[in-house]
Amino acid sequence: MHAALLQHIDDALNAALLHAELTPQLSDACRHALLGGGKRLRPLLVLASAQATGGPVESAFRAAAAIECVHAFSLVHDDLPALDNDLVRRGIPTVHAKYGEALAILAGDALLTIAFLSASSGSAPNPRVLSELSRATMRMINGQCFDTFGGFPEQFDAAARLDLVHHNKTGALIECACVLGGLSSNASASSLADLRSFGATLGLMFQIVDDVIDETQSTEHVGKATGKDREAGKLTYPVVHGLEESRAAVARLHDDARGALNRLETASIPGASTALLEAILKTCVSRTR
Repeated sequence: MHAALLQHIDDALNAALLHAELTPQLSDACRHALLGGGKRLRPLLVLASAQATGGPVESAFRAAAAIECVHAFSLVHDDLPALDNDLVRRGIPTVHAKYGEALAILAGDALLTIAFLSASSGSAPNPRVLSELSRATMRMINGQCFDTFGGFPEQFDAAARLDLVHHNKTGALIECACVLGGLSSNASASSLADLRSFGATLGLMFQIVDDVIDETQSTEHVGKATGKDREAGKLTYPVVHGLEESRAAVARLHDDARGALNRLETASIPGASTALLEAILKTCVSRTR
C-alpha cells in the first residue's frame, strides 16, 4: 500500500507539471527538482492524514502534490549560492549546479506557482486548503529568513530562537500536510486539532533528528553536505542543547506525537486508520539520512 501511494504521488506530480505547460528548459529543471528522488514525507502525510480521518486518499492527491511542490521550491532556492550554496541534493546535483542559477531561480518560482495551481484545481477546490497552504508557506519562508539573517525578538535566548526557526522553517509544512489531509476528508474540528498537534510535534522531531544526522553522519551517507550549519554558526539542537539532550528531546516528542495518534484512534471514525501515520512516525524517529 505504501508503494502504491508513492506511485499515486508521482503520478499527481507529473500531472501537475503537465498541466502547468512549462517551456522545455523549465520543465527539465522542475522535473529534476521534483522527481529526482526524496522521501515524499509531506505528501505521504497528506494521504495518511486523510486515511486517519476516514476519507478516501483520492480526495487528497491534489493537496499532496501541492505541498510537495512547495517543498521542492524551497529546496531549489535554499540550495542557491545566495543562501546555502549547496551542490548536491538527494545524491544528485542541485538544480543550479546542473542548470545554472538563473534557471534554478525560475524553476523555484514555477514550482511555487504550480503548487497553488494544483491546490486550486478540481471541480470543487477547498478554500481552507489554499489558506492553510499559503500560511504554512509564509511561515516556512519566515523561518528561513530567521535562520539566515537573525532578527529575533530581543528577549529570546538561544533555545527560543532555535525553536522559532525549527517550528517554522521545517515544522510549518509538516504540520500543514497533516491538516490538509484532514481537510481533504472533511474531518471534524477535533480531529483537525489532533492532526495539527501531531504534525507540529512531528515537524520539530524531524528537524532535531536532521540536526543530529548533520552532526553524526557523512555527506556520502546522507546524500547532501553535512556539518555546514555548525561551520556557518547556525543554531541547531546539538549546538544549543548537546547531542544527548537532542536525542532525549526526540524521545519526548515521539511520545507526544503518539499521544495525538491515540486521540485520533479513540475517536472511532468509520473507515479510519492511523497505521500509515504510525509507520511514518516510526521511520522519522529512527532515520539516519
